[in-house]
Amino acid sequence: MRRKVSEQVQPSTGFDTVMHFTLPHKNARGRAVRLGPVLDTILSAHAYPAPIRHLLAEALTITALLGSLLKGDDSQLTLQAQTQDGIVDLLVCDYRNGELRGYVRHDRARLDELGPVPSLFSLFGEGYLAITFDLAATGQRYQGVVPLEGNSLAEACQSYFFQSEQIPTLIRIGVSNTPGACVAGGLLLQHLPEGEEGRERLHVQLDHPEWEHVSVLGGSISEAELVDPALDLESVVWRLFHEEPEIRAETGTALTRGCRCTIEHYRDILSRFAASERAEMENDDGLIVVDCAFCSREFAIELD
Repeated sequence: MRRKVSEQVQPSTGFDTVMHFTLPHKNARGRAVRLGPVLDTILSAHAYPAPIRHLLAEALTITALLGSLLKGDDSQLTLQAQTQDGIVDLLVCDYRNGELRGYVRHDRARLDELGPVPSLFSLFGEGYLAITFDLAATGQRYQGVVPLEGNSLAEACQSYFFQSEQIPTLIRIGVSNTPGACVAGGLLLQHLPEGEEGRERLHVQLDHPEWEHVSVLGGSISEAELVDPALDLESVVWRLFHEEPEIRAETGTALTRGCRCTIEHYRDILSRFAASERAEMENDDGLIVVDCAFCSREFAIELD
């Protein structure tokens, strides 16, 4: 049987590229991604223990999926999970123009008291998840905040779309957590009752027959399939939806590790502080040392 997938996408292992696809007969859209070298580059900036590597890999995969929903250049998606007294007190990732970055701040001593596969609640406790969209074309910013509940960050993000965006959403993530060769894959599906672009929705209809069909098939994807480098992203989507009359697919933006830290950037920020405040920041050599949490680089800045 001939594959009913648009010719705009070139089959490949799909490392560090988001694949966009729609199921026009079910009014659904999707994203599929597999992170490889970019993920290793980001994780290597810090000596994260295995559970934190896994958590950040999951968060970066979700960020790539959500960021790929943005339209236009220079818009930004930021995912932030935070708590007041959790082992992980801050996790932040963002996406802009295909550039990914992220880091986790955690209490290593308390983490070591947990087992090798800690639950989301044991890491965060009573936390919350904030997803922020900064739209470059309009200058608008909007944010949704939901409790950090469920068994994974993916489940918490599904709750965000249900509560804040009124869009039925399914997210599946897989992580192969091997130091130096970490691979993560993800699948996002959304039901847009008025078509792929969507219109204003008056309610969420989670029991819509179209969405039930799509979500059941999408939910059958295994973690092994998501991270298998021998299985290209086109084949992942084809396995799930090959009985559909049509699958429209195209390759999205290539992903890179992006950190916007430069001496010029930090000098501009520091120049906004009063001279007395900058003086308090200086070390004995008259320099202000700034440590970038994302890439773990230090910048020694001398201000006039």
